[in-house]
Amino acid sequence: MSSVISIQQLSKTYESGFQALKGIDLSIEKGEIFALLGPNGAGKTTLISIVCGIVNPSGGTVTVAGHDIVRDFRAARSQIGLVPQELTTDAFETVWDTVSFSRGLFGKPRDPAHIERVLKDLSLWEKRDSKIMTLSGGMKRRVLIAKALSHEPDILFLDEPTAGVDVELRRGMWNVVRALQARGVTIILTTHYIEEAEEMADRIGIISRGEIILVEEKAELMRKLGKKQLTLQLQQPLDAVPPGLSEFALTLGAGGRELVYTYDANAARTGINTLIAALGTAGIAFKDVETRQSTLEEIFVGLVQEQRS
Repeated sequence: MSSVISIQQLSKTYESGFQALKGIDLSIEKGEIFALLGPNGAGKTTLISIVCGIVNPSGGTVTVAGHDIVRDFRAARSQIGLVPQELTTDAFETVWDTVSFSRGLFGKPRDPAHIERVLKDLSLWEKRDSKIMTLSGGMKRRVLIAKALSHEPDILFLDEPTAGVDVELRRGMWNVVRALQARGVTIILTTHYIEEAEEMADRIGIISRGEIILVEEKAELMRKLGKKQLTLQLQQPLDAVPPGLSEFALTLGAGGRELVYTYDANAARTGINTLIAALGTAGIAFKDVETRQSTLEEIFVGLVQEQRS
């Protein structure tokens, strides 16, 4: 895959002296879904705003499809569709008119067939003559996506695209995103919903305090940093973990009716067989066993806390 966005040593310091971005290096591959995660104030929106030409960088370079965002702004921006976090729409315009107008802003000729296709893809066709003010929050967010796609961009930025959207509509939007990717659109997503990144992304970047602290393929990230927990449901409850089992760093749960063992599933030896034998020696019987993999949320929280310490 080739890079469609290249960011090198990007920095941003505001007039107040606050340094929002510190030497960001990042490449986005053509056709991928890239999720950018980070706590509030980490620099996600500033980074997106610079790439989209809304905010001026203090230093560094950004190229979009080979076009420098400063020297060749128009060519770079024409490649990009942006769906902002805020629901900013033309309340008194119809869906058809506002999406068609957005296409004209990029100097594209009228193309009713393309607008029709976009509205149908986003389940907005039946609402084409409705005024924006009459739509639900979920539908308004779909209109924002339609506006971003009106000029046929190759790159789509989604800044918190499902904020305030119910679960059913959120999953519908995931399907829209997958369909766009299947057509070759590169998608950069910021989200507070960790499960959204876990469900959708090919790669994940984590930003904290204006710095990229990790970029990794999702599956590889889960493999490298994910832990597994083995939960043993005991036949008789325990008041405490017996001293003879201290080497396994076990924890008690469910009022002493569960023993929880955390281990690295990728290690040559997980220690599970040794643990089972030790339980037998200690006279501790269990009636059921279950395992659980670390979630992306747990990995994310751990990385951010580590960076802050």
